[in-house]
Amino acid sequence: QLQLVESGGGLVQPGGSLRLSCAASGFTLDYYAIGWFRQAPGKEREGVSCITGSDRRTYYADSVKGRFTISRDNAKNTVYLQMNTLKPEDTAVYFCAAVFGTIVTMTSSLYDYWGQGTQVTVSS
Repeated sequence: QLQLVESGGGLVQPGGSLRLSCAASGFTLDYYAIGWFRQAPGKEREGVSCITGSDRRTYYADSVKGRFTISRDNAKNTVYLQMNTLKPEDTAVYFCAAVFGTIVTMTSSLYDYWGQGTQVTVSS
């Protein structure tokens, strides 16, 4: 069974940090680009960052550039999203998704597999 599982979410104060993980099972992530998306209550899903498989090209939304870092450990079949200097507006459910190939895209409809999401809440 092909599955993505996110972890690492939680409650953090503004200015704090969290590291999200996206672990794959049932398939290898080597040949997939991985994207992180988020959805806040009452808002549309938003692309946050993505990373390709082989050449590890990355993309960041302007809203997180300089604060978030995406990385991958293919040996562990896991992709990470390090989130620093968190703001209340970063509060959302964060999802990871996988698309086959070396593509840099935040078009959610192109992604083949999705995790169930992990809640990130930034509040004092």
